[in-house]
Amino acid sequence: MSTLPLLVLLLTAVVTLQLLGTLAYLTHRHPRLAARLGVAGTFAAVLVALRALIVAR
Repeated sequence: MSTLPLLVLLLTAVVTLQLLGTLAYLTHRHPRLAARLGVAGTFAAVLVALRALIVAR
């Protein structure tokens, strides 16, 4: 695998962790948003699938 896909993979991992951390923080600070945590799980699943496509290339 070349360097560019690895760099893209690393950047998407960092962005994903940051966005999931933000969603977890919002859920912690505002418990009424806890029902929307499923959206965060869906978001994470989609990004994992995108990363799998990048790695498969």
